[in-house]
Amino acid sequence: MNDFSEKARAAEAEMRSVFPETPLLRNDHLSQRYEASIWLKREDLSPVRSYKIRGAFNAMRKELEKRPDQHTFVCASAGNHAQGVAFVCKHFGVHGVIFMPVTTPQQKIDKTRIFGGGSIEIRLTGDYFDDTLKSAEAYCKEVGAHFLSPFDDDDVIEGQASVAAEILAQLSSAPDMIVLPVGGGGLSAGVRSYLLSIGAKTELRFVEPKGGASLTAAVAAGEPVTLDSVNNFVDGAAVARIGEKTFKALKGIKPEDVLLSPEDRICATMIEMLNVEGIVLEPAGALSVDVLPELAGQIRGKTVVCITSGGNFDFERLPEVKERAQRFSGVKKYFILRLPQRPGALKEFLGLLGPDDDIARFEYFKKSARNFGSVLIGIETKRPENFDVLFERLASAGFTFRDITNDETLSEFVI
Repeated sequence: MNDFSEKARAAEAEMRSVFPETPLLRNDHLSQRYEASIWLKREDLSPVRSYKIRGAFNAMRKELEKRPDQHTFVCASAGNHAQGVAFVCKHFGVHGVIFMPVTTPQQKIDKTRIFGGGSIEIRLTGDYFDDTLKSAEAYCKEVGAHFLSPFDDDDVIEGQASVAAEILAQLSSAPDMIVLPVGGGGLSAGVRSYLLSIGAKTELRFVEPKGGASLTAAVAAGEPVTLDSVNNFVDGAAVARIGEKTFKALKGIKPEDVLLSPEDRICATMIEMLNVEGIVLEPAGALSVDVLPELAGQIRGKTVVCITSGGNFDFERLPEVKERAQRFSGVKKYFILRLPQRPGALKEFLGLLGPDDDIARFEYFKKSARNFGSVLIGIETKRPENFDVLFERLASAGFTFRDITNDETLSEFVI
C-alpha cells in the first residue's frame, strides 16, 4: 500500500461525515444484453448528484488543515463543480465565492444557491467560461482567497480517487474493467492512480465526447493540447484542454483504450436509461454506458463497473435530447422536398406515406421557381427501414428531395 492509496482512503473516510458512499448496483438489463456482470457506480446519487463533491471536499478539507484561518474559497463553474463547492462551503462553515458565466441557466444558479445557502455568493460574469475563470483568478489574487480547481489539483484528484476505493470495498474484489468518463481528467486520474497504487489488474476504458476529445488529442501529442473548438452539449465533460496534472497521472495509457461518444448517440443512451431503468443521467453521466456496445466483445463474461458520473439534467432539454436520439437511431429524418405547384401535388405526396410514418414538421421553406416550391419536412416512423421504402416511393413518383438529417451546417439553421 503506497502513500496515494492511503490518502485516498483517508479522504473517503472523512467524507462519511458529509455523505454516505454512493450505491454500486448490478444492472440486470445491461448485464443480460452484454452477457456480463455490469454494475453502475451511481455518482448521480450523491448529495449534489455528481462526484464533484468528492474533490471539492478533499481539497477544502486539506487546505483548512494547513491554514485554519483561510475562510474564503473561490471557484469558476457553471455546473457540477459549483454545486459541490457550494455544498462543502456550507458544511465547513466557510465563505465561498462562485463565479458563473452570465449565460448559466437559472436552474443551475438556483440549485447552487440552495446547496450553499448563506455560505456562498454567486457572481455572474463573462459570456464564456474563459472570461469567468479569469475573473475568478483575479479575485483570488485581490483578496487572498484559495482557488478550488475543478480537476487540475492534486487534492482534487485524491478526492476523486475515493470512487475507486469505494468500488473495491463494495465488490470485495477488483472488477475486470472500469469504464469512466473523461472531461478535465480529475476522476480518471484519481481512479487510475488508486488502482496502480494497490496493484489492481483492473482494465480501464476512458470515454470522452466526440466534440471534446481533449484526452485523445493529448495521448496523440504526448502532452496536453488545446482543442480548436468544443461541442458544449456534453457540458460536464466538454473540456478544450485536459489538465497538466491529470494527464501526468494518465500518461502511458493506450490510444485504443480511449473511446469517443457521438453526442447524438449519448442522447439515445440517456433516453433508454430513463425509459427502461428510470435513471436520470446528464450527458456526461451517460458516457460510460454509451460505449458498452463497442466493448461488447471485450466484456462478455466479465465484471464491469460503469461510473455514472452525474444526474444534473435540466428537463427543459428533454425535447432536444429526444430529437437527437431519434435522429441517431434513424427513426426521424428531415428532408427538403421540391413540391410541384399544382392542384393535388400535396395530396399525392401524403398518399406515399406509410402507416407508421408521421409528419412531425411541415414548413414552406422558400419558393425556388415559378412551378415549384421547397418544403422542409420532418418525418417520424417506427423503424429506420421505413425510410428506404418512403424514399423509393418518392423517387418513383418523380418527387425531388434532399435528406438533410446529417447535414450539420444546413440542419443547424433550418431544423
